[in-house]
Amino acid sequence: MKGITVEETAAALNAELTGNGSGIANDVTHDSRQVGKGTLFAAIRGLAADGHRFIGDVMRRGAAGVISELARPDDFDGAWLKVADARIALAKAADVVNGSPSSELSLIGITGTNGKTTTTYLCFALAEAAKQKAAMLTTVEYRIGERTEPAVRTTPEASDTNRFLREAVDNGCSTAVMEASSQAIDLHRCDFLKFRIAIFTNLTRDHLDYHGTMENYYAAKKKLFDGSLGNIPEASIINIDDDWGSKLAEELRSNGRRVVTFSLNGNADLTAENIKVSLLSGTSFLLRTPKGGIDITSPLIGRPHVYNMLAASAAALENGADLVSVREGLAVCVGSPGRFENVPNECGFAVVVDYAHTDDALLNTLRTARTLTEGKIITVFGCGGDRDKSKREPMGEIAGSNSDHAIVTSDNPRTEDPIKIIEAIEVGLKRSGTEYTSIPDRRDAIAAAIDMASPGDVVIIAGKGHETYQMIGSEKFHFDDREIAAEVLAIRAEDR
Repeated sequence: MKGITVEETAAALNAELTGNGSGIANDVTHDSRQVGKGTLFAAIRGLAADGHRFIGDVMRRGAAGVISELARPDDFDGAWLKVADARIALAKAADVVNGSPSSELSLIGITGTNGKTTTTYLCFALAEAAKQKAAMLTTVEYRIGERTEPAVRTTPEASDTNRFLREAVDNGCSTAVMEASSQAIDLHRCDFLKFRIAIFTNLTRDHLDYHGTMENYYAAKKKLFDGSLGNIPEASIINIDDDWGSKLAEELRSNGRRVVTFSLNGNADLTAENIKVSLLSGTSFLLRTPKGGIDITSPLIGRPHVYNMLAASAAALENGADLVSVREGLAVCVGSPGRFENVPNECGFAVVVDYAHTDDALLNTLRTARTLTEGKIITVFGCGGDRDKSKREPMGEIAGSNSDHAIVTSDNPRTEDPIKIIEAIEVGLKRSGTEYTSIPDRRDAIAAAIDMASPGDVVIIAGKGHETYQMIGSEKFHFDDREIAAEVLAIRAEDR
């Protein structure tokens, strides 16, 4: 990474520069632990810590200068870039210091409450099927070609994203796809990224602890599409079966934006006909597109995944793929871990782990399960602590109304009392009128559900999906629903 001068960076940020600006800035970060020689440090006053506390430390590490909303201290000896908003400045500096890597890629951004991660995996698979070397940033992992690393968060900080995209470009990638969460958009982590394609999956109740209202939540998502981030996508791909998606499509079209729609109800640019779903063979359907129709067979299970496949197919076609490569990519992509993931067993019933942690996602998961079994549905679920409390009662009612038996347990209680979380969920469970059990220990809850199951039943373990930990208090413990289920199933198989 060659970098540019601090003075050139200050000019790009429209910052007030004091001190020597002739030094080279080869990186930028808000994390003092990442600072090395030539790194610009953005001192951000966050909820947990004030970055200004670490200025002395980063300068000793060789920082090229400091970006701050405050005036330069009298005792500071170095380059100081005073800006109006440090988060926006961090995003802009990340773009310019890294040579604007997003402009060298076909960058696809995906936002929505549910389906972001699976759609990202599908877009990546379809790019590879079209012989386009690709990179991706997901809730689960970051990947460049075949090289992967565990994800730190759904949407990284702007500095981390631009550094990753520069590496993707330098490694020959032509396409990159990333999730864009509403909080990340609101915190300017996606500012100045040149999204060529933006995808809207849906909008349902979640993160209202942060956004306050659904209208605010929608407004944050809309920024990915309307130019608020500094770039207008060439194409916006939108699910118009979702009421918020339909609203978004109408608003964008009224402003002359290019909109590509998808729907399972017809009257859209991309649709699916003759949908068939099986636990054994996955999902098949006829894909209808402006470029023609083609039969699709996918290992993914469930109608909700058809939405994800339509979105990814639309993005692939916009990005130069043909229908044959779309079919090939969808045929091999198993999606993201922990999304309606089967746990193999010899007990005669299905055990499925799913990341569903909102009321809408849980409803979709349970509806899919109902179409796949004539037996009982036994659901294990909970709600995370220190997160949106408004979805607890609705999730309880949905779990009860769509299951034959529900077991409410702990998810990631964090600093909340697990029993209090369960009691809030039970209000909705009682309203459903369905029989349920409260088992706070998640391992015991999974074991109880499997013990209750008979051949032909489906056990749904919802909420944590791919996660391999449980947060209790401020501590993180290893916990993987798939591992626990497999252990319990093995014991049951031995006892038969």
